[in-house]
Amino acid sequence: MKSSVELTRDLVRFNTINPPGAERACAEALAGPLENAGFAVDTIPFGEGRAQLVARIGGSPERPPIAFTGHLDTVPLGAQPWSVDPHAAEIADGRLYGRGSSDMKSGVAAFVTVCLELAGKLAGTPGVVLIITAGEETGCTGAAALAGGAKGLPQAGALVVAEPTGNRPLAGHKGALWLDAVTRGVTAHGSMPDKGINAVYKAARAVTALQDFDFNVARHDVLGAPTLNVGTIAGGLNINSVPDRAAIGIDIRTIPGQNHAGIRDQLASYLGADVELGTRLDAQSVWTSPDDAWIGTVVRIAREIAGVGGEVGAAPYFTDASILTPAMGGPPTAIIGPGELELAHQTDEYCLVSRIEQATEIYSAIIRDWCAL
Repeated sequence: MKSSVELTRDLVRFNTINPPGAERACAEALAGPLENAGFAVDTIPFGEGRAQLVARIGGSPERPPIAFTGHLDTVPLGAQPWSVDPHAAEIADGRLYGRGSSDMKSGVAAFVTVCLELAGKLAGTPGVVLIITAGEETGCTGAAALAGGAKGLPQAGALVVAEPTGNRPLAGHKGALWLDAVTRGVTAHGSMPDKGINAVYKAARAVTALQDFDFNVARHDVLGAPTLNVGTIAGGLNINSVPDRAAIGIDIRTIPGQNHAGIRDQLASYLGADVELGTRLDAQSVWTSPDDAWIGTVVRIAREIAGVGGEVGAAPYFTDASILTPAMGGPPTAIIGPGELELAHQTDEYCLVSRIEQATEIYSAIIRDWCAL
């Protein structure tokens, strides 16, 4: 059986840059060994050349299974040249290089390796469910397809998200609500602007108003306050015409207790009739109290194996848990993985080999505790 480090190298060698994703071959490389180990594996198509996996083993009427999730797609390489081949999975000075090494093929490799090792012992226990997705980097589209599919997703008693945290356990993340705000006008010749209605001026007034928008909610103890950022603005086709359309992109990050539909309605009222709002992404926040008994177990295991301590924090990014946690019955959710947060999406991305080995031990201890092995 391959080590988690070798399996990470295998996964990094698959080019799954999204777009287009092309995760099928990578997913199939995991499906075969899992099936051979006794997992019931569903390989679920997700467009041309793309696929996702849902794998199950064990099961008990007394307690639901523990679930692990990770995605196989990666972001583009960026404009900056790499000093290494981004898909060669080279190891140098204790670092495993490659696109997806930290975000997050090392995490997937670690939990798959553990499950292959423990598979023979999981019959008659609560068992394990693996949700290995495509399309996370473009807004959790793969997870949403699984949750909304004909089969749906199995219920889980706890969920581990193997995103990069340096093996520090995190108890949640903010939600993301991305809105497109469109203003419309009437075009006219640029020399006669009084004959038209300028959509860019409407958009400018909306942007100015958004600077002063107040969510009017209390800060979360760990996640802090919700935020709003205008990330894009575009309007007009040529300099000598009055623009009849403009659009701004609004990035809202939310905290538990906020209702995204309510926020959109609130913004629509605040901006007025000149602005049409459309939703591009709706990913809910995820939070499990650090007082939760299972979160306490994960924290203890991580401290004993990786030496990480301190207060339980939260991730700055959002994850597939936005979709999976509610779809799987709202289990306590921990984000913990071997990748380095600051290296996600970076040129010359790498993951420390030692972190991968630690994560493998952590996941093994988590499963053994849940399944009483």
